[in-house]
Amino acid sequence: MATLDLKPPTALERLLDRDRWLIAASVAALVVLAWGYLAVMAGQMARGDMRLVGLSDMSAMRGMAMPPEPWTAATFVLMLLMWWVMMIGMMLPSATPMVLLFGGVQRRQLPDERPATRVALFVAGYLAIWAAFSAFAASAQWALTSTGLLSSMELTATRRFGALLVVLAGAYQLTPLKNVCLRQCRSPAEFLSSHWRAGSAGAWRMGVVHGTFCVGCCWLLMGLLFFAGVMNLLWVAALGVLVLLEKLVPRGEWLARASGVLLIAFAVYLFVAARR
Repeated sequence: MATLDLKPPTALERLLDRDRWLIAASVAALVVLAWGYLAVMAGQMARGDMRLVGLSDMSAMRGMAMPPEPWTAATFVLMLLMWWVMMIGMMLPSATPMVLLFGGVQRRQLPDERPATRVALFVAGYLAIWAAFSAFAASAQWALTSTGLLSSMELTATRRFGALLVVLAGAYQLTPLKNVCLRQCRSPAEFLSSHWRAGSAGAWRMGVVHGTFCVGCCWLLMGLLFFAGVMNLLWVAALGVLVLLEKLVPRGEWLARASGVLLIAFAVYLFVAARR
């Protein structure tokens, strides 16, 4: 007859459980703060007050044809911050399993030390890569606004350029590079075993590498924010959920391919509609 193992948890197991909850709570707090900031910013924009994002108050400009307002260095920094906070809110939830596993491995390797510092360095490295992407996205927004391909009011792309963004995002979902990056994001144990580096510098480097794979996985999906509106929070949430499902559900790679096919079909519809 089988017997149940009723041994009490060891001290290490209790520490692992406590650390796991602390790490999860810290990640959740970052995500909540990010979404809170985005909600405040979206509310400001909905009221026509663009001062929060470094542009002039537009409440008196609605319905008027106005040339794009020149960006300043302050505008760029605030746009970069907006994109970075948005990426934290969208991407950090899907990275949580990797962060939790990394913290557990660190605790087992360093039973007499707290792994918090190395976990923080891993997350910092991960978010640093998304900060670099945010600088790229803010630069693209600046260029698109200057050329008239992106509305300076609603922060949405013109119809044909929006359709081009959709077809590019859909096509990328079907590429081998997308699949390679997604596999690294979907398999935390495989990633850690393949890219493990010891010490604090190693923790930072692993976070950077993991962030690079995540950017490689999702960067063109983020371009869809130009299509629906950079501060369209429903669209931001929808993309965040898609990224989360791609990484966490079984056969997520097939979900990525299916979404690619749907995006391409939607782009064809947009191109046809634009010619009418």
